[in-house]
Amino acid sequence: MKVLNDFSNIFKRYDLDLEKTGEAKTVSKDAVLQKIAKFVVEGDEEGILPAVQAALKDKSPLVVINEALIAGMNEVSRLWDEGVYFLPQVILSSDAMNVGIAECEKNMGKSMDRKGKVVTHTAEGDIHDIGQVIVNALLNANGFEVIDLGADVPTDKVVASCKEHRPVMVTGTALMTTTMTAFPKIAHQLNKAGLQIPFICGGGAVCEEYVTEFDLGIWGKEASQAPGMAEDALAGESWESMRGKWNG
Repeated sequence: MKVLNDFSNIFKRYDLDLEKTGEAKTVSKDAVLQKIAKFVVEGDEEGILPAVQAALKDKSPLVVINEALIAGMNEVSRLWDEGVYFLPQVILSSDAMNVGIAECEKNMGKSMDRKGKVVTHTAEGDIHDIGQVIVNALLNANGFEVIDLGADVPTDKVVASCKEHRPVMVTGTALMTTTMTAFPKIAHQLNKAGLQIPFICGGGAVCEEYVTEFDLGIWGKEASQAPGMAEDALAGESWESMRGKWNG
């Protein structure tokens, strides 16, 4: 009987050992801004704070936010789309970006202006919120204010949040078929309340045929589609128009 003496492969980070199909591109010719963007791409929370503080000595907070922090996160989104980055990298990069944004906001003395609000949640009875976490990170990186309701959220709470915040869009994630039935209930209540908000429904349990059976519903095939959909909603596109564009 062969004895296992080498445990290196058990604890190996294979996501860091993959032969990558792409690398992060240079986002700025300014060395200071590029350094910050690199910290975002690498998900380095410790390194990014002093780099942002140094940059703010002679650069405006908005320049640092738009040309370094968000630009770096856009590269993370691209690497995610290409299958180079995975969930751990996206979360680490999002956390690093948020550290930088918080420092810029501190310097401004106010929160950065956001494009619009998006309410996100994982369906009632479902605790599998990985998809929602990615959606939150990408929306935040693209300048939207995310109202994160978390996982296992009652339908009434989702509707109440939409009434309170009047978001441009609402998203729902479901991994279990037993929980996706919450989506048409939410859509019905939103309609009844006169809130014609595009409702993006995604997750492993959800398919296009199911979501497009009820008003407001738009199928979100990939988390990476969320920023583009939010931009359409912000521009005033109706849920019917968005469904025609993104589905079918």
